[in-house]
Amino acid sequence: MTLALHYALRSDVGLLREGNEDSAYAGPNLLAIADGMGGHAAGEVASAVAISAIAPLDHQNLHDSKAMLGALARAVAAANNTLHEMSVADPSVEGMGTTLTALLWSGAQVALCHIGDSRAYLLRDDDFQQITRDHTLVQSLVDEGRLSPEAAATHPQRSLVMRALQSSTDAEPDLAMREAMLGDRYLLCSDGLSDVVTEQTMHKTLAAYGDPEHAILQLIDLAIRSGGPDNITCIVADVVDTVTGPVPPSEAPQLAGAAANGDGKPRPRSDSPAGRAHLLTQEAPAVARPLTRPAEQAPSAQPDGYHRDDDADEDADGGRRRWPVVTSILVILIVLVAGGSYAAWRVTQGQYYVGADSGQVVIFRGVNQNVAGLHLSSTFQRTGIPVSHVQGSVLVLPTEAGTLAEAKRTVQNIRRSYQCKQASQQLASWEANKPPKAPVIPKGHKPTPAQKAAQAKAKAYPPQPAVPSYCPAQGTG
Repeated sequence: MTLALHYALRSDVGLLREGNEDSAYAGPNLLAIADGMGGHAAGEVASAVAISAIAPLDHQNLHDSKAMLGALARAVAAANNTLHEMSVADPSVEGMGTTLTALLWSGAQVALCHIGDSRAYLLRDDDFQQITRDHTLVQSLVDEGRLSPEAAATHPQRSLVMRALQSSTDAEPDLAMREAMLGDRYLLCSDGLSDVVTEQTMHKTLAAYGDPEHAILQLIDLAIRSGGPDNITCIVADVVDTVTGPVPPSEAPQLAGAAANGDGKPRPRSDSPAGRAHLLTQEAPAVARPLTRPAEQAPSAQPDGYHRDDDADEDADGGRRRWPVVTSILVILIVLVAGGSYAAWRVTQGQYYVGADSGQVVIFRGVNQNVAGLHLSSTFQRTGIPVSHVQGSVLVLPTEAGTLAEAKRTVQNIRRSYQCKQASQQLASWEANKPPKAPVIPKGHKPTPAQKAAQAKAKAYPPQPAVPSYCPAQGTG
C-alpha cells in the first residue's frame, strides 16, 4: 500500500479586507499555509516569501525524518533571512511577518513545521483534533491555567501572536514528526476560518462532505456567513491509496492568495450565497456630474420674449475660471503640509521608546506623537512581556524616546525586575515553610520516632530556590 494525497485549496479575501495577505501551497508532498501581517502590502509580501521558500521541498523526495525536519528548518531560516534583508533595504516594510504551518510528506511519514496561529487539524475515525499549538498570548494563558479554553475562544486578544516568522527576530518554529494513516483527512487554515467557525462546526462539515473541494467551499461560506472579518484560506487533504483509491491522488501543485496574485490586487470574493448577498448590499458608485456644460451641447432655443442674462453667465464663467486657481492653491497647501509631516516622520525614525499595545510591552520606532494626522511611531518589536509585569512605581509607560540600545535595556530591566520579584517570592515562601534542622543523633543512640520524622521531613524539603545573579542580595536563614 502506497499512501498519497488528494487535496483542494482555496483562499478568499473575506468581506472586510481590501487585499489578501494569506498565501498557500498544496502539492503531492507538501501542504503549507501562511498568514501575513504588517499592514499595507507588507503582509502579502511576507506570506508570499514564506511560501516561496518552502514550496521547493515538494520536489526534493526526502525520505528520512531527520532530513525532512532539517529541510523545513532551513527553509524557514531562509525565509527569515529574506524578510530581514528586505526590511533593511526598505524601512517601510520593517516589522512585517507571517505565520507558517506546513506538512511535508513521505509515504506515511509527515514532518510538521509550525509558527504563529494558523492551524492544522486531523480528522481520523471521526476524532477531530488540532495538531498545532497557537503561539499566542491567549494560548499561553490557557497553558498556565489562567484562562479557560472557552474564554480563550472569544478573548479580545486571541489574535495577539507571540511567535511568528518576522523580519526583526529569529524564527523558532515547532518541528515534529507524525504518522499518517489511510483515510486521514487534514485541514490547514488561517485564523480567518478558525476565529469565526467553531471546531465542532468544522468537524461536522469535514465529516459531511466527502469531496475536499466541496468541504472547502462550505467552510469558506460558513466563515463569510459569520462576518468574514479576515482573509480565509483552507487546504483539505485526504490520505488515499494510490492503487485502491477510491479517488486518484492529486498531482498538480496549487498556489493561492498573495503567492498566486502577482499583481497585488485582491482576488474576487467567494461566489457563495453569503458572498453574493454581501455584494448586493454594497452601495453602487455615484456617477460624477460635469461641472460645466459640454462644448458640443447646443444651447436650447429660448421662448419668445426671453432674454439671456449675459451678466449672470459672465459671473458663472468667472466662478468656473476661479476654481482651477483655488484648487491649485489647496493642492499646494496639502503638499506642503504632507511634505512637512513626512520630513518630521523621517527625523524621528532614529529614535525608539518602550510602550504598551494590546496588553504587551512593545518597542516602538519613532516618537509618541502625531503631526497633521501622521503617526510618528510604528511597532518595532513585540517583546512578549505582559504589561502587568511592569512595576508602575519604578517605570511608567510609554518611556521617553531614545536610542534602540536604551529601549532594549529598558525591556531587559523590566524582564529582570519581574524575574527577581518572582525569585524573591519563591525564596520567601521557601524560608517560611522550611522545617527545623534535622536533629543530630549521638553515635550509638537509637533515634526516637519524633527524631526520625524530623529527619525525614528535613530530607524531603526541596533545596533553596536559585536567585539570578543580577538580582539584589537576598537574606537567608
